[in-house]
Amino acid sequence: MISILDTRVLFTLLVALVALGRLIELRIAARNRRALLARGAVEAAPGHYRWMVLQHAAFLVCCPLEVWLLGRPFLAWLGIPMLILVVLATGLRYWVITTLDGRWTTRILVLPGSSPVTGGPYRFLRHPNYLAVITEILALPLVHTAWLTAIVFSVLNGLILCVRIRAEEAALSRLSDYGTVFAGRSRLMPGAPESR
Repeated sequence: MISILDTRVLFTLLVALVALGRLIELRIAARNRRALLARGAVEAAPGHYRWMVLQHAAFLVCCPLEVWLLGRPFLAWLGIPMLILVVLATGLRYWVITTLDGRWTTRILVLPGSSPVTGGPYRFLRHPNYLAVITEILALPLVHTAWLTAIVFSVLNGLILCVRIRAEEAALSRLSDYGTVFAGRSRLMPGAPESR
C-alpha cells in the first residue's frame, strides 16, 4: 500500500502543482496575445511553438513516470537543493511575467517601434525567462533523481531555445531598438560575456 507521505506521491503532487502553474500561465499568455495583436503586434517564427508546447507537456508527464516506473529514489542531499532551484526558477519566471506585464506571452510577439522592457530581471539578462525554464527542466526531475528525464529534456529544450532565441532576437532587432538597448548584455547568465 502507498502512503500519502510516500515521496513518490509528494513528487507527483509537486509536478501537478507545476503543471497547474503552466496552465495558469497559458491563460495569461493567451489574454496578453489577444491584446497585443489588437494593438498591432507582429508574431514571429510561430513554426516551433507547437514543438515547444509538446516538449513541455511531455516533460511534465515524464517526470513522475520515470520516478514510478524506474523506481527512482528520493535522495535528500540532491532533492532538497533541486527543490530550492525549482522554487527560485518559479520566482524568476513570475518576476519576468510581472515585469513584462501585458507584454508577456509564450509566443514571440513584438510591438513595432516600442522599446524593449529593461526593468526587473532584464537589467541583468536579455532572456531571464529562458534561464528559469532551463533551471526548472534540469532541477524538477532531479528532486526525485529522475536523471534520464533531466538529461533528455534539457537537451531537447536546448535545441528549441537555440531556434527560439535566434528568432526572438531577430524579430526584436528588426522591429525595435532591441540591439542597441541590450548591446553587451548577457543572454542567460549575469556577468557572462555577450554571446552572438
